[in-house]
Amino acid sequence: MAKVEIRSESCKSCQYCIKFCPKGVLAVGHEVNSKGYEYIVPVNMDACIGCCMCARMCPDAAIEVYK
Repeated sequence: MAKVEIRSESCKSCQYCIKFCPKGVLAVGHEVNSKGYEYIVPVNMDACIGCCMCARMCPDAAIEVYK
């Protein structure tokens, strides 16, 4: 099973990771980082296939995927 880690302070909530995730693993969270953005959180980790598409699409390199 893969694990997705998101550095909340680096996330600007562009939502590219959500758009390009083929399994719907990520969503916008309810917490706000120090820059005022509601950062992305994993919500469906059991569905993650470890494709790393979220990490590849993140313009701020805020996502790490561990297989």
